[in-house]
Amino acid sequence: MDKVIFGDNQFFGVNHLSEERARQHMKKFKDIRNILNVLDYVNDIGIKTFMVTTYDKVEHICEHVKRNTARYKDFKINPCLPYAHKYANSVAANGILGTLKKYLGGNLLQSVSKGGVALAKKDFTKMMELLVDAELAMFKGVNIEAVFLQNVVTDLLLGLGMYDFFLSFSDYVKERYGAQPGFITMNMPLLVDVLEERNVENPLICSSINKINFRMSGGIDLYRTYLAGKNIQAIAMQVLAAGAINPEEAVEFIGSLNGVDAVLFGSSSPKHILDTKNLIEKYL
Repeated sequence: MDKVIFGDNQFFGVNHLSEERARQHMKKFKDIRNILNVLDYVNDIGIKTFMVTTYDKVEHICEHVKRNTARYKDFKINPCLPYAHKYANSVAANGILGTLKKYLGGNLLQSVSKGGVALAKKDFTKMMELLVDAELAMFKGVNIEAVFLQNVVTDLLLGLGMYDFFLSFSDYVKERYGAQPGFITMNMPLLVDVLEERNVENPLICSSINKINFRMSGGIDLYRTYLAGKNIQAIAMQVLAAGAINPEEAVEFIGSLNGVDAVLFGSSSPKHILDTKNLIEKYL
């Protein structure tokens, strides 16, 4: 796994520090060419892993990478699914049944409709597999290293106690796509315990890690213990704590921890991208 991982929040208007800046980014990156220009720069300076949410424009990104195979040699795209807004928008436009039909297909939908909740629970794993396949269809032909389950789902399943789902997801991603299963979470310690109990070996976990406990359930001391003592592949995100920590101070702190393997960050500024890359390579 690469130490430096580039993320995509800035491309669809996510900025934890400024709503105005988020709006500016959303307006700028409506034009796919602006996204591709940033990715060309990221790739050219040697950042070779891109974590991306499965929103609609990703299809254009994948096509761009496939059209430029020589330039994007060794470039890896790691999908993060599901993209919740896509399903919310579909429900608003098509209703719940229309959305299920669109993403799950008619046969399973008909069975669930006839069998009710009991059958829906029985077919939950199959529904997961169909949704994963639907989300990953646009990535055919690109180099996928890992497939991540978004924290909105990971942490919901943790809260509901639906722990067996993680093993089913892990097995399916490995067997169907030959990729590493990854999990994004705001509760890394609990997730590690759950995965360990279900014999998910050396899991790939992306979680908020920073020196002020921003979005870290359990706090930094507990995270230190798990990072140093558990067999996991740890990716640190939100290391700047939404801008509350100076970049060099933030990355230096991450580098001082025993057990962090990579840092995920997003930016649209070439200078900020290069500066952050250099800091990660310096301290990690």
